[in-house]
Amino acid sequence: MSKIKPSKGAPYARIMGVGGYRPTRVVPNEVILETIDSSDEWIRSRSGIATRHWASPEETVAAMSIEASGKAIADAGITPEQIDGVIVSTVSHFKQTPAVATEIADKIGAGRPAAFDISAGCAGFGYGLTLAKGMVIEGSARYVLVIGVERLSDLTDLEDRATAFLFGDGAGAVVVGPAKEPMIGPTVWGSEGDKSDTIKQTVPWDAYRDGTVEKFPAITQEGQAVFRWAVFEMAKVAQQALDAAGISSADLDVFIPHQANMRIIDSMVKTLKLPESVTVARDVETTGNTSAASIPLAMERLLATGQAKSGDTALVIGFGAGLVYAATVVTLP
Repeated sequence: MSKIKPSKGAPYARIMGVGGYRPTRVVPNEVILETIDSSDEWIRSRSGIATRHWASPEETVAAMSIEASGKAIADAGITPEQIDGVIVSTVSHFKQTPAVATEIADKIGAGRPAAFDISAGCAGFGYGLTLAKGMVIEGSARYVLVIGVERLSDLTDLEDRATAFLFGDGAGAVVVGPAKEPMIGPTVWGSEGDKSDTIKQTVPWDAYRDGTVEKFPAITQEGQAVFRWAVFEMAKVAQQALDAAGISSADLDVFIPHQANMRIIDSMVKTLKLPESVTVARDVETTGNTSAASIPLAMERLLATGQAKSGDTALVIGFGAGLVYAATVVTLP
């Protein structure tokens, strides 16, 4: 018989507050067209993107995260000292160690929380949210800060006609804390590593360091393969998340998919047969694809603009490089 005492965590967890940060520089498609042979009409028709935000040298991964975190903590109605855990999802923090989460925790005045980074691409926010939920329920933390942040402009090949227009920068953050009723549903997540070459970094860092290649690494993808996978397979995952939460699409108020591409978003809405009453996040038009940051940024904008409200039931799903995915149903803060 085990002598270990049972954990004394909360019965459930919830998102308590959300915050976002978008770099000050807004980049229209016209800037992208300076380096690729395309047109504004082609970019909009293929992706739905009109503008994106690119970070300045001062708007680092840490700096953007700190701004978004401060807003999320204030929105949650707690103080930084109460944060027990900091989880950062990013693929664009170039310092391998220490984790940028530790720097962020220190700069926001969080004290001595557990702090670590994860790399799960565009599904990273969902992965972080699930880990935070587990920490709160298990009892190892009461309040956990989950951050999705990217500076994908640093990993964009501006001469690649297939991807030059896709990526943007930004940070989104949420505070996860205890709840008395289920407010974050079961997560449906997984990976399909046999398709990992469809979205990838062009070359490893050491190839550039050793002079094997002269061009700095960038993110590339097989657009049509990714589109088909996202539309058909991720709609199934989204439905599984609804089923796991015990609700139907008719019970939904809001749909917040990863902001990868407007055509993917619209196709998923159609495949899921979402009612017209469901508010759909389409932040990609003015923000571009910000990978791990896209879901919390879209959530923050919907709430800030009144398109969604506190207490709404939302389906969130992220999917991307790996290929990895994570979907869950949440109650908006």
